[in-house]
Amino acid sequence: MTNTGNLTSQPQQQPPSPPHAPSRSIAPSKNYAQDPVNQSLTNDQKVEFLSQMYRIRRFEQAALRYYNQGKMGGFLHLYIGQESIAVATVSVLTENDHIITAYRDHGHALAVGMTMNECMAELFGKRTGCSKGKGGSMHFFAPDKRFWGGHGIVAGQTPLGLGIAFALKYRGIRGACFTFLGDGAVNQGVFSESLNLASLWNIPVIFVIENNLYSMGTSLRRSSAIRSCLAQRAEGFNMPWDTVDGANFYEVRSKLAAALSRAHEESRPTLLEIFTYRHYGHSVADANAKKYRSEEEIELYKQYHDPIRHWQNTLLEEGVITAEDAEEIDRAAKQEAADSAAFAEASDYPSLDELFDDVYWEIDNKTPTSKYGRYFFGDDVPQRFLNQDHNVS
Repeated sequence: MTNTGNLTSQPQQQPPSPPHAPSRSIAPSKNYAQDPVNQSLTNDQKVEFLSQMYRIRRFEQAALRYYNQGKMGGFLHLYIGQESIAVATVSVLTENDHIITAYRDHGHALAVGMTMNECMAELFGKRTGCSKGKGGSMHFFAPDKRFWGGHGIVAGQTPLGLGIAFALKYRGIRGACFTFLGDGAVNQGVFSESLNLASLWNIPVIFVIENNLYSMGTSLRRSSAIRSCLAQRAEGFNMPWDTVDGANFYEVRSKLAAALSRAHEESRPTLLEIFTYRHYGHSVADANAKKYRSEEEIELYKQYHDPIRHWQNTLLEEGVITAEDAEEIDRAAKQEAADSAAFAEASDYPSLDELFDDVYWEIDNKTPTSKYGRYFFGDDVPQRFLNQDHNVS
């Protein structure tokens, strides 16, 4: 299983330019640690960010291990290499801000506070999962934490995020919606439509492209027409935009906070492009992950652009943690991941009687609307739905 390497013994180094990365087209990188949003951080908060990133990585590695053992099925899109983005986003949220993302959603779910137990059980298809074992890898949801999933249709979440932000504005609530997508989703028509409406109606939505350069397996240069970066497309919609180094946690927080302030204060959207890199393929079904990119390239990113390595070294240099502290944080994350897998294995699968639950709100809650029309089709509808309260026959 791939590890982050010997993180505690590596000094911070000036990374070489990664291959295939787009030009940033912005001013030279500055010391983002001096930004007010970062200067106000306590040491405890900084350590917690490192812990959250380790938790995501160890969860993902445990999930891959059990997937390869045949303990779970379906898709599995790993977030390994991108952990800083989800953790930084949650770190700047205020009480009325929301998050919605695509199918690479495990990191966001854990960052907002979902437990490893409910997330791992969902991957195992167990009834103790966050979606009762019916959603799987791509459909983690926690409305109580203002996290709206986990969507399997490419770019399908972008108009939904726009809608959440529109609802906030319509109701006079000071808030915003971070709407995540990958570089492979930017060419979907619905994303352009969302950008247009967001700017036209001044909607407080923040679109975040997590650009890991290869979408489903085709390099950015072969799949998208660009001048310098994808975020520059926002100019066509009169929308503010910026690019971000996803390995620099201070920079990620700074740029996200600036976009959030714009949404809150001006009710204006922003398009951010965060350069990152996934260590594994698009999903477990990506058998060519080491064919369309070289092993040398993958190792280069792991060595110089790993967000956990970068943040851990930063905290070591600042004297916030010791090497022993880092090892303990990692150990705790591994143990939590192992415990969550044990919880998932011990949990029950959903019963057939639950097959039609959580499909229609009207049916589950026996609303007046549920008495009219036909909701289910076929001969296998559970008898309890075929009654006077649910006129579905």
